[in-house]
Amino acid sequence: MPDLERFGVSMENELLSRFDTLVEKRGYQSRSEAIRDLVRQELVKEEWSDPEADVVGTLTIVFEHHEHELSNVLAELQHQYHSFVLCSTHIHLDPHNCLEVIILRGPSAKVKHIADTLVSTRGVKHGGLVCTTTGKSVS
Repeated sequence: MPDLERFGVSMENELLSRFDTLVEKRGYQSRSEAIRDLVRQELVKEEWSDPEADVVGTLTIVFEHHEHELSNVLAELQHQYHSFVLCSTHIHLDPHNCLEVIILRGPSAKVKHIADTLVSTRGVKHGGLVCTTTGKSVS
């Protein structure tokens, strides 16, 4: 295990009680593990704030399968950005609705732009980008 440094945190009793409930609910073994994850989460947000940072994101979209040419439009957009699209998975939710998960990698500004372009495509019912890290800058 890497070198660890201990430090103290002062917190109001009610806030600490709510945090302990969250720690238990999420299955953490200790407060320290939960705090480390919270810090990492903020570091990833900071990473994404740099428009040139090399990041990874998963874009999930839901759309109507029978919407006029929508599947072709979405495929064409992914081909247009092929150097940033690592892979995609297409799932038929029911006879009318499809879900697609697209893994994107590149500069954060470009990944956000591609995600916005796909989500705002006419006929897409819902979409969301989950921003994560390549792991290089987060311990």
